[in-house]
Amino acid sequence: MNVKLISKEKDSIEVEVEGENETLLEPLKQKLLADDKVVTATYVIGHPLLDKPKIYVKVRDGKPQAALKRAAKALANDYKEFREILEKEGQL
Repeated sequence: MNVKLISKEKDSIEVEVEGENETLLEPLKQKLLADDKVVTATYVIGHPLLDKPKIYVKVRDGKPQAALKRAAKALANDYKEFREILEKEGQL
């Protein structure tokens, strides 16, 4: 995965996320939208062979990159907890 900053304003950020698809971007968007500091979170995939996926975040308070980091960390924690539950129950 390669992450590249496309644009950054005081209250918004657009980031290109090469090598990813809805599997990562949709849960990340949902975490962002659950944040009360986030006004808008959306992503665009475009043509899979021609375009690189981009995620856009706009906040009402704080820095947009901080919101993106919080959402990514929360998502990672959710998956870690899920894995631990499966391991505990002998499913993995």
